[in-house]
Amino acid sequence: MVEALQLFFQEHFPPQLAVFLIAMVPLVECRGAIPFGMVVLKMPMWEVLPLAIAGNILPVPFILLLIRPVIAWFKKTKLFRPLAEWIEGKADKKKDQVLKYSKWGLFAFVAVPIPGTGAWTGALIAALLDMRVRSAFFTILLGMICAALIMTVGSAAVDGLLSGQWPEEFQMLGDFFGMVRNYITSLLSDHSVTVS
Repeated sequence: MVEALQLFFQEHFPPQLAVFLIAMVPLVECRGAIPFGMVVLKMPMWEVLPLAIAGNILPVPFILLLIRPVIAWFKKTKLFRPLAEWIEGKADKKKDQVLKYSKWGLFAFVAVPIPGTGAWTGALIAALLDMRVRSAFFTILLGMICAALIMTVGSAAVDGLLSGQWPEEFQMLGDFFGMVRNYITSLLSDHSVTVS
């Protein structure tokens, strides 16, 4: 199914729009848009990152403002009542992680790029917990940026391993870590104790 979705976006949309739209999809969000843009479409990270963040944050204010009235309306209909209960159940399962630490819990929940977390679920939980919209929005935005940066580094690493070509930004980082490693190695070898 993921390959079919990738193929659909590749065939029907320009690369920039494809990344933006994929980032808007629930459960996929930046976790899917960034690797798609960088690894599949071979777009530079400086182009993929802002497109994915913009696409991912766009639905958040609507979720924060409208999800409670929509769920209340869904509960009144026979057709949509199961969907409303499913949405509330999904939020209830995750809310303990957020409630314990409030804003920091919401930030951490959105910042960790694993399935079931992200801007959509974070906004849903914040709305159902009656968090202030402005506070929740900026907390989700910061968490999403953190998750996007993690996915960017991970995607660049995977692409570098697969292609053997590292982005220039990561070559400088690799050089820095190489210097740190050499320095630590020299310190350890200078202070090594030989037992005779």
